[in-house]
Amino acid sequence: MSAVAAPRRPLRAGEVAVLLLLPIALVNAMGFIIPVLNLARYSFNRARVGGGIEQVFTWENWTGIFRDKFYLDIVVNSIGVSLGITMTTLVLSYPIALYLHRSHGRWRTFLTVLVISPLLTSAVVRTYGWIALLSDAGPVVGAIRALGLPAPRLMFNINGVFIGLTEILMPYMILALLAGFGRLDPKVEEAARTLGASPMRTFWRVILPLTLPGIALGCLLCFVLAVSSFITPKLMGGGRVFLLATEIYDQAIVTLNWPLASTLSILVLVIFGAALGAYSAVLRRLD
Repeated sequence: MSAVAAPRRPLRAGEVAVLLLLPIALVNAMGFIIPVLNLARYSFNRARVGGGIEQVFTWENWTGIFRDKFYLDIVVNSIGVSLGITMTTLVLSYPIALYLHRSHGRWRTFLTVLVISPLLTSAVVRTYGWIALLSDAGPVVGAIRALGLPAPRLMFNINGVFIGLTEILMPYMILALLAGFGRLDPKVEEAARTLGASPMRTFWRVILPLTLPGIALGCLLCFVLAVSSFITPKLMGGGRVFLLATEIYDQAIVTLNWPLASTLSILVLVIFGAALGAYSAVLRRLD
């Protein structure tokens, strides 16, 4: 007689979750966690002349960052510029996202394509386009001079970086706002108008509070992208704008000081964590 196979025990919900999450957990560990831990280890080593790394445990890199005014200014400027770019991007993107949210049919599809289309072009190409527009011989400065106004210098300084990053991050902000506009019900606006609220009062008391989750998401995304941006600050800053991303590149590639570059990289991750914590706190208050 053939042996009767024992019935298999059905998998529990926790076991199914582990099996489903295991592949992405392995990829995340290999592609992110292990490299970050390696960077953290390098941040406590000492750099040698010529690019070597001395395998000793030291706090020199961390204490040097907070004692050196140059690096403190880089951290403060990076956070300040990123916050300014985020707020400017929000102000410019919010009306577009709100109008797109209220659109219907083919017009909405057309506008969505217009919003997404800049993402189909490389950030390098878009940055070079801004260099051509904002250079001293470009059309923007030429138009300002034609009006008889003093032409500001828009390239190879913080002005160009600010303008370029704002335009590059606007599609991300618009898409994040649209994702968070799900709580915005037109019937609530109609009820407010029926009760006598003016359009401005309806916006401040009804529309804006309901769209705060989308605003928080867009600000988090744009702030993280602005802090970590390298191509635009490097090209439009012309080597005269010192931010965390550009300094990490210079220390790792030019100076060959990998321990210091690792320290600055971990510091960027700490800033990301603080931004994510602030975002979570805002969401908890909104709920």
